Formats: sequence, C-alpha cells, structure tokens
Amino acid sequence: MKKLLFLAFVLFATETIYAQRYLGVATGEYSAINSMFLNPSSISGSREKVEINLFAFNVGVDNNLGTFTQLSNVGNGNAFNVTGTKAFSMLAPVADIRLPAVMVSLNDPLKQSFAFSIRARAIIQLNHFDPNLFNTASSGDHSANDNYEFNSTKFNLTAHAWSETGISYALQAMDMGPHKLKVGITLKYLGGIDYLSIKGNNLDVSYKAGSDTFYARNSDLEYASNALSTRNAVTDGIKLSDITGSLFGSKQGSGFGMDIGATYIYDINGSDKPGDQDNSNGVHRVKASVAVTDIGAINYKENNYVVNVTGNGNITGSGLSDNFQSWEKFRNYMVSNHFTADTGSKPTKLHMPTALVVSGDYQVYRHFYVNAIYIANLANRQNYGNSYYNQLTITPRYDRKLFTIGLPITYSALASDMKVGFGFRFSGFFMGSDDMLALMSNNQHGFNFYMGGCVPIFKKAHKDQFGPIE
Repeated sequence: MKKLLFLAFVLFATETIYAQRYLGVATGEYSAINSMFLNPSSISGSREKVEINLFAFNVGVDNNLGTFTQLSNVGNGNAFNVTGTKAFSMLAPVADIRLPAVMVSLNDPLKQSFAFSIRARAIIQLNHFDPNLFNTASSGDHSANDNYEFNSTKFNLTAHAWSETGISYALQAMDMGPHKLKVGITLKYLGGIDYLSIKGNNLDVSYKAGSDTFYARNSDLEYASNALSTRNAVTDGIKLSDITGSLFGSKQGSGFGMDIGATYIYDINGSDKPGDQDNSNGVHRVKASVAVTDIGAINYKENNYVVNVTGNGNITGSGLSDNFQSWEKFRNYMVSNHFTADTGSKPTKLHMPTALVVSGDYQVYRHFYVNAIYIANLANRQNYGNSYYNQLTITPRYDRKLFTIGLPITYSALASDMKVGFGFRFSGFFMGSDDMLALMSNNQHGFNFYMGGCVPIFKKAHKDQFGPIE
C-alpha cells in the first residue's frame, strides 16, 4: 500500500503536469488571475490594467489514512505511517498547471474585465475505502493474522486528467457610493485526457487468518476507463502532447463547465455619489464574496470500457494486483472466480469537483489584511468524477504593490487537522504552499507546493487611490 501511494505521488507529480488554491497569494489585492480561479468576479476593477500569466503549477497530496514522517524518505517506503482503521479518503495527488493566460481590466464606469485562460488538471482520488480492502488489493503478499469480516459500501477510486480553456467576464453591477457589488462568470471548454474509475456499491468480505484469500459476497462493483490499463491512466503520466491534444486535437472526451461568483465591497474611498469617477475599488475596509466553481462534466463517448461485477467468490490480494492492470484481465479474473462480469462500451460522464467558495476580507491596518475562506464540496461523491473536502482557511497577510506575504492557516475536514502554509509574491513571481508542515515536523497528513510567474501592468491611480488607511 505504501508503494502504491508513493508510486502515484512520485510518478504523477514528477513526470506530468504539476491543484490547490494558492491561498497565500490568491486572496491578495495584486494577483488578479490567481484570484479569478477562486471567484471570477474578483477581476472587476482589479489593480492590474493587464496581467499576463506566464506559467503556474501546483501539486499536493492529502489523506486521512496515515501521516508523513519525513518527505525526504519518499520512495524508500518509510515516509508514510498508516494510522487510520476506519474508511479513509485520499487525494494523491491533486495537480494543476496554468498555461499562458491574459486578463484585461477596463477603466470604464462598469469596471469591466475580460480574461482568457488555459489550464490542465489531474486528480487521483480514493474515497471511503476500507483500509483492509485497500491493503489487500494493493499488496501482492498481504496476509492477516486474524480472521475478520467487514462490509465496504459506497467506495470509489477515480483517476482523471483533463484540460480547460476558459473565457471570463466580470463587471461592477452596483455602485451606491461606498457600497459596490461585482459579478463574474467563467465559461470553460473541457477536454478529457484519461480517466479510470471504480465504484463499489457494496462488498461483504470474510478474511481467513494467515492466507491471501478473502471471500467476497453480495458484490456490486463497476470498473470503467477510457485507457487500456491502469498504467496508461495513472503511472504513465500526462505528457505535453496529451494536453495539447485535448486542447486543439481530437478529444478522448469533451464537455462544458462554469465558475460563477459575486463580490460585495465596502470601499473606504467611495463618495456618496454613485458613479463618481474618483471612487476606487482598490482600497476596501470589508470585502465579502461567494462563488460556485467547477460546475460541469466531461462526456467520454468512445473507447470506454465498463465492467459490472456482481455475485460471490474467492479473491486473492495477489490476484487483484496481477489482474487489475487492464479491464480485460480484471474481467477474466473475476469470471474465473465465479463472479458475474458484464462488459460493454458505453458513454461515461465524469463530473467536475464542484465546490462552494465563501470568502471575507478585512483591512486591519494600512497594508495588513486578514482573509477567511470556506470551501465546501457540492459534488455527489457517488458519481464518476472527483470532489474536494471541506476546509476553512484564515490568512493574515501583508499586501503591497511590490510584494505580498501571506500565512494561510487551515482546518481540513478530510483529516480533521490543522495545516499551515506560506505564500510570497514579489512583483509577478510567486511561490508558496497551503500545507507545508510536513517539511518541518512529523505526523502530517498532506503537503503541497506552488510556483508561478506573470507580467502585471498596473493602472495609473490618483495620489490617494490604492493607498492605505492612515
């Protein structure tokens, strides 16, 4: 099991594209394109007249099965300790690469902004897996010292990689003196690259001590993929040709998506006269926003292999390990062990990790701010596709035109633990982590890292515009 976890992490992260939220810098006042992925309305009235994103990547892992001891031990089998005994969930990894993008903000009364963006994303996710079942299925020589029985229901594994081409538009919909309301939307064309998914509605398992065999009854499993093998979908990685093909060439799958959001601002420089051109959205005492991100799905219409498994039979851990590599071997193995396996090719819909994003930002003093953001899952975890886990993050930050420093502190509902990160921006270069304690201490459930660069061209402002509260 340790080998499987780190194989997924190391190969996927290093050989492919490099998905979290960039919370150390994305909630700041000088990071328009990064903030757009949290809420598309945020680019209206941005401080940048033009922002050109050159590149950005993010990769991370998170789970509630076990903890990391030392990230330096990744690959030698000693860096991960299994501590959980109940059904667990895992993101290993979540990966995101943001390709060249551009945002243009107008100085008209409506404070309209437009953006064009390209990104590629990948998520390997196990949700509500029984540790015993996972240990048995992922290790070819696993055996138990005791007899045990367990029931595993509503578990799934999804590995999915896709690209997104987005067009964003935002404007100021309300101007009542110091009170402003901005709205925005991002429309996305989604290009499917590869996916593999297993849904388990039910599996009753009896295990015999000292053996590698378990008896499964009342089985109701579904295996689906557009890749010929798990190696194609997971360990071969996503190459640049896969991304460009999903953007410009023939698609494995396609679909449409959307982000939509609104932002309220109490503008401290706003006059009592609506539409006053001396008003500035650059300085706020209070800002509150709400968005729904990643609405949509990708339809895979061709080359889909689906195996439905029902019935009772004996299975070994080594048998699963040896025959899980392709849908055909998996089907033949299950049939040979007296299960019923119906095979076919049919369209499959992979749902996006839809989430609710609620945020509040408060200017404490001059360039010091504090941001609170709550991210809640809205996706049905029993559908094919991926989902995120709820989190609450508080980010104090120091924010100026030249640089930003942020310290995101997160409570994660996945592992019921606290995470601490660090974000730094100097002009157009930024880097950081939303979860970095695994670098400094033991027993952490996750880790992520992001880095990127952009070219910001800031708006010219009046002397008192975009300035601090004295």
